[in-house]
Amino acid sequence: MRDELIAFRRDLHRHPELSRQEFETTAKVRARLEAAGLRPRVLPGGTGLVCDIGPDQPGGRLALRADLDALPVTDLKSVPYRSSVEGRAHACGHDVHTTVLLGSGLVLAELERQGRLPRPVRLVFQSAEEVMPGGAIDAVKAGVLDGVERIFALHCDPKVEAGKIGLRQGPITSAADKLLLTLDGPGGHSARPHLTTDLVMATAKLATELPMVLTRRVDPRAGLSIVWGRIEAGHAANVIPQHAELEGTVRCLDLAAWHDAPDLVHEVIDQVASMYRAKCEITYQRGVPPTVNEPASTEMLRDAMTARYGLHAVEDTEQSLGGEDFAWYLEQVPGALARLGVRSPGDTARRDLHQGDFDVDEGAIDVGVNLFTGVVLLA
Repeated sequence: MRDELIAFRRDLHRHPELSRQEFETTAKVRARLEAAGLRPRVLPGGTGLVCDIGPDQPGGRLALRADLDALPVTDLKSVPYRSSVEGRAHACGHDVHTTVLLGSGLVLAELERQGRLPRPVRLVFQSAEEVMPGGAIDAVKAGVLDGVERIFALHCDPKVEAGKIGLRQGPITSAADKLLLTLDGPGGHSARPHLTTDLVMATAKLATELPMVLTRRVDPRAGLSIVWGRIEAGHAANVIPQHAELEGTVRCLDLAAWHDAPDLVHEVIDQVASMYRAKCEITYQRGVPPTVNEPASTEMLRDAMTARYGLHAVEDTEQSLGGEDFAWYLEQVPGALARLGVRSPGDTARRDLHQGDFDVDEGAIDVGVNLFTGVVLLA
């Protein structure tokens, strides 16, 4: 199916859809699964779907998950399958994830028809991974984990060579939350700052002091960090504004520290803002917890990969500061996520996700299908 799957991936790449708008993508996956004799079920909201292969068994199903959504990024590549939608692109590899899961489902369905499928499987095509707190929460509420014993996923990694995967027991991604601060106070003439609430100074202090204070209030091994992405305050050089905003992300390597982060962040913000008599409204939006790979599930992925490609095809990988809503599934059932190598052999350029020139070595699709089918056959 190599040619078919590459063509399917390129079609998805040409027609990217943003989070919770993946109607055409959902329809294409559904049509191909139905053509293979399967009975997929579209999830509530009309995007994403779930499909069972094989009858229920007492031991429960193995679930395999992929995400469908693209990003609001302009595709900068000069390839025939470049995005046809301005300002949207599959710049994170979700088109590859979807194609890998589709191919795996087609292989597993054929094995089931031959009586060679060792245990039942559930395919989970999930929408809205790219928005916090992630579409995984909606999928869990829709019952995709009912009767599931373990769940597996993969994610493209341009740092790993195609033909290999990266694995790590324990946390493999980090928690990611959003933080918005809105500051208000009486402004005034910049010649008389003592008669005002100097929101520019207050905002600047929060921008610098909050990350610094947290490094002394939290165990450094927890990796709690705040990085600001937006600061807005004022419109004139001689006017102290009445309103300011500060927005960024809170990331954390450690699950326990992530649970404690909101209270600690609120406490420090209140202390700094009060020094400048600024009224501060805090909007702390929970994103996703760290994705924590369960050891036994991680070794199942390792066994599947080495059985097909050898020991050299698995490399250790570090914990990323990126967020991944696959973590919500792992709060319910054991499982693991693998990093799928997509860098062409010999390519020495530094590449990353969420960039307009992101692309993959399409040989990684074969590897992903072999990994998913292998973990089912060896389970």
